[in-house]
Amino acid sequence: MYTCFTVIGMQMKIAQTFDLSLADPNSNSYIDLYGRIGSTINASYSNKLTGYNIGSTKVSGFRPGSVIADYTINATSYSLDFGAANTQVADSLRAQGIILAEDAFAQSDQTVFTTDQLYPLQKVDLNCIQPDFAKGPIKWTVDNKDPALDNTRYLLSKDNRTLTVINASDSDSGQYSCITQRNTIPYIQWQNIIINQRPSIIVGDKYRVFPCDGSSFQLKCSVDVGFNLEWVLDGTVQISGTDSITLNYATRSGNCTDQTFTFTCRLRDLPQLQNYSYSYSSVTVRTSTEKFDCQNEELGVGKANNEKTGVCGKGFKGTITYKCESPVWKSVLDNCIFDYIDNLKNKLETLRVEEIPGFMANLSSVTAQNGINITQSAATVKAIVDILFKIANFSQAVFFNNPVMGSFLNTVDIIVSVNASNTWNKLNKGNNTGGTSIKLLSAIENISDRLTDEFAFNKTSIQLNRTTIKNSFALTSALPNSTTEIVIPLVPHETTITIIIFTTLDKVLPSQGTNDSRKSDVRINGDVVVVKVNETLNNISLTFDITDQSLGNPQCVFWNFNLNTWDSTGCEVKRNSTGNLTCECNHTTSFSILMSPFSIDPNYLTALAYITYIGVAISMASLIICLIIETIVWKSVRRNDTSYMRHVSIVNIAVSLLIANICFIIGAAIAEQEQPTSVGRCSPVVFFMHFFYLALFFWMLMSALLLFYRTVMVLSQMSRAKMMVIAFIAGYGAPLLIAVITVASTAGPQNYISKQNACWLNWNESKALLAFVIPALTIVAINLVVLIVVLYKMLSRGVGAETQPAEKHALVVIARCVAILTPIFGLTWGFGIGTMVSQDLGIHVVFALLNSLQGFFILVFGTLLDSKVRESLPGKQLLQKFTSKSTNTTNAGTSSTFATDLPRMGRRNVYNVSEANNTAVTDSTNGSYTVNNM
Repeated sequence: MYTCFTVIGMQMKIAQTFDLSLADPNSNSYIDLYGRIGSTINASYSNKLTGYNIGSTKVSGFRPGSVIADYTINATSYSLDFGAANTQVADSLRAQGIILAEDAFAQSDQTVFTTDQLYPLQKVDLNCIQPDFAKGPIKWTVDNKDPALDNTRYLLSKDNRTLTVINASDSDSGQYSCITQRNTIPYIQWQNIIINQRPSIIVGDKYRVFPCDGSSFQLKCSVDVGFNLEWVLDGTVQISGTDSITLNYATRSGNCTDQTFTFTCRLRDLPQLQNYSYSYSSVTVRTSTEKFDCQNEELGVGKANNEKTGVCGKGFKGTITYKCESPVWKSVLDNCIFDYIDNLKNKLETLRVEEIPGFMANLSSVTAQNGINITQSAATVKAIVDILFKIANFSQAVFFNNPVMGSFLNTVDIIVSVNASNTWNKLNKGNNTGGTSIKLLSAIENISDRLTDEFAFNKTSIQLNRTTIKNSFALTSALPNSTTEIVIPLVPHETTITIIIFTTLDKVLPSQGTNDSRKSDVRINGDVVVVKVNETLNNISLTFDITDQSLGNPQCVFWNFNLNTWDSTGCEVKRNSTGNLTCECNHTTSFSILMSPFSIDPNYLTALAYITYIGVAISMASLIICLIIETIVWKSVRRNDTSYMRHVSIVNIAVSLLIANICFIIGAAIAEQEQPTSVGRCSPVVFFMHFFYLALFFWMLMSALLLFYRTVMVLSQMSRAKMMVIAFIAGYGAPLLIAVITVASTAGPQNYISKQNACWLNWNESKALLAFVIPALTIVAINLVVLIVVLYKMLSRGVGAETQPAEKHALVVIARCVAILTPIFGLTWGFGIGTMVSQDLGIHVVFALLNSLQGFFILVFGTLLDSKVRESLPGKQLLQKFTSKSTNTTNAGTSSTFATDLPRMGRRNVYNVSEANNTAVTDSTNGSYTVNNM
């Protein structure tokens, strides 16, 4: 008896970062996961899934999206109930340490939504055919994102069966999925759709003049590899070819005053693209009998100092800029990229994560086979660095294995070789000093963070060692002419360390940063070492051999990407008896990163750290005392609406600031322990810190607006309940909305938190920090306006006879009000503007000092100096005696309450607000170290 089985495609999502070794069926990781998943599914389905053909499970591969395992099973029917079976699979895998994502299982079929070759600007219609067994509404995803949320790029038909890409571009390439429901699991039909790159047709200068003497001229046309071209004149094809063609055309001698021709180079064999402007490029040619200083069969004629753009020669893509230096056109700027590298750079735009190993192997092979052509071309080296930088950015979503890192470093070894020294000299000249070389260093450091397994790698000028260490660690360079030694005397926990030593990067990297104040004769004088450790280390010792003993004044430095210069923070240099230098380095934290996207002068980081932590400790203690006092006197201060709302605001300000300070301490601890900071641990801390600091500001705003309301709208009366509703919606609702939108708009936690080794909002990539800075400074500006209005009202009504004689002078009253209300309204946060635009130490010290002590200001100005509070406290006589003495010893009574200062304004005007500021940035233990000499 024969049973007819149906093949059912399935997928299962595992909650872990995709490791590129899972794209290699021969890797140990692939084989291990393949075996465990296959056997577990087979055992569970055999036990729990009716209709399953035992032993039919076949795992077909893994792909990104966390980790998606594709597999097929044979069953007697499509209508299976997977509920119990999939639950057992999840439990069994969890016992093996494999955690599945929520809603991990789905029936999955790779389908064909379209068979067309797709190009930019085309409208693309994708149709989803819903099979009989699939039920419910249709939902589309593009790389796991909902296209319905972006109606500028996508349109959906009323029944959702057709998804239209309105104006396709290569960024629309990705995995398109049509999702319906079948029984207990989703049914997914998907296709990887590629939008071909936008062709770049290069013809050089689009207007040229040639001599009218019967000679011929050349018109070159080039396009990306994979396209074909043809030259056309008046609708007639003159010549056709592949991606690079040259037209030779003869002029006619004689009367040629009005001879003008328009030649068009266009894509061949792609008539569907003829209406798109990127499919052609035209050159207008005029013949002339006029005399010129320079003449060339490709560029035409020109006068002295004229510049023309020509097309690169065979085997290269791009342009060359020429200048007329009579009697010849001289090349002044070469932007020609080796065509194989240019082709790889174009492919990178649509590269999928699982394709990275093959892509990197191809890049390494092309670079090795064409080393001379590549190292002598500045544009090609720059293009390779751009490729490596983008590949390193992929590492934020995947782990890199040994083969990929080997291909990466093979490529780096060639482009930083001695043969490329002159090329790097060209790249490091001009306004963009070191831009390409620092981009290369950044790529190396970024990819080093995402390596898996332990392995070693040695090339001509590069040595990599990745290993697990306990207690201590030591490594000596095995590279030629290098004795560099790295020693870590104590490791607090077992961890993985990555060391990369470069012997030629000193010829590649700039000796000065863009804002460097060092002398111009400073130079790098030794190897460059990249150290990556996942633990906070108090001491790293690096011993360098000095390449030029004639240089003096050595400095131990690492490249600080925040300051964009070499940084000696926490590094001490010692010279030993053999003439080598030993660098001992450690690092500290800085408070002012909260408002500032910049790092400050590294020599003062420790002082700022002390100011920060001492101020925060005082602030937290003061806030706890403030809340205790408010609890004791609560019944006494809630007798009228103004006093009640004032103390409601103070309590909420104190609570918000206290919790924000606690989050700050937790974030600083995380930043100290983990470098780079952990996204998983930092993200929730950053969210709550962001939320409660914003809550602090909005409650300060409520305080200021209540004072404004009681000062300006004297006869108006709002109920207590109404004021409470408004205050709590604004005080907590608005901050929550801003914090949630910030998370949603940053497209993932990697762009939400700072990459500057601090638990705080990101600046460089997503500008998420603006979601704090803009609301905070806006509220400070509003509160400043309220202060000005209050002062104006006071002065316009007159100080009055009830004030003390020393207080009758308007300037005295203004000084007292400003002194009291500035910290209460948070106006000290205005110094945050200075930290946003300046790295000057003074502004950062003032900002850190004033705002880390905000809790203390709340206790003093908001609670202790309130006469009603003092009257309501047990032992009030002692407190009043203390505050009276304090008042008498201060100038113009700046310690008294707003009510005491302004008796004619009445106690309805008593309103005090304060705020604080806390977070930290940790200078990474990881970094690129070297020795500078002057």
